[in-house]
Amino acid sequence: MAKTDYLSSYVGKVYLVGAGPGDAGLMTLKGKSLLETCDVVLYDALVSDEILEMINPIAEKIHAGKRRGNHSLLQEETTQLLIEKAQEGRIVVRLKGGDPFIFGRGGEELADLRQAGIEVEVVPGITSGIAAPAYAGIPLTHRDFSSSVIFVTGHESAGKYRPSINWVAIAQSAETIVVYMGLHNLGEIVSQVIAAGLPESTPVALIRQGTRADQSELIGCLGNIVQLVQDNNFKPPAIAVIGNIVNFRDI
Repeated sequence: MAKTDYLSSYVGKVYLVGAGPGDAGLMTLKGKSLLETCDVVLYDALVSDEILEMINPIAEKIHAGKRRGNHSLLQEETTQLLIEKAQEGRIVVRLKGGDPFIFGRGGEELADLRQAGIEVEVVPGITSGIAAPAYAGIPLTHRDFSSSVIFVTGHESAGKYRPSINWVAIAQSAETIVVYMGLHNLGEIVSQVIAAGLPESTPVALIRQGTRADQSELIGCLGNIVQLVQDNNFKPPAIAVIGNIVNFRDI
């Protein structure tokens, strides 16, 4: 068999790898090893420069990041590239910020790749909803403050907030609420959880650029956090932590 015939019949493999929230020290050893030896990397916008420096220098690097209103590649294009590169017999890393499955599209990519007959392996990563509060000195659970925590996305659909999330149930189900991608809809989210019964005095921490050198926090309460965001020109990406556990950082 000619070499070209062999390559055309060999199907590579895709690794869905979580890069963690930013601090290169939080990248898993398995993920780092894959970056150093792979053939192709499709990476997200939130992956830090320090982690991108781990990539095999001869690997093909493709920016597939998505920011609000600015997508380098459509999701369908990203998935198609993963399939094509694997069908070329290459080892492909899909490098995603945080964890591949937590409020990302790793699950969609996994399903599409399997349907195309591509072998896939998932390498979990540390999600920002856990890491950013930890770096801010906020434990999400504590015997004296919070015995339950819930994670929820605050991201809108099609440029318009449509509350498919049952905020009443969320507000009444856990002592600590962690909201991903909620800064643009913060006013609506605050209104919903207050209407659900949370006092306006409930502490809120907003944490941006979690675990990175320029991580910053904005601390307030449900009653004033929206105004504080405006006054401080606080920008995404940011995680919101809602609940009395926020007060722990002052202990």
